Amino acid sequence: MIRLGPAELVIVLVIVVLLFGPGRISNVLGELGKGLRSFKDALSGEKPDEAPQTEQGKRVE
Repeated sequence: MIRLGPAELVIVLVIVVLLFGPGRISNVLGELGKGLRSFKDALSGEKPDEAPQTEQGKRVE
């Protein structure tokens, strides 16, 4: 198994930023976050457009 210390992780992160640029990395991480959120919602059975409702049928936001 490969064990990376803090120095190696910093070097890898610097290389990734140099290759892709900070703007592209933020886009990729944002899409990854959305994918993980939708995966979590699918596992829990909730739909993102369903907001909890009160007794009168009004949406709670």
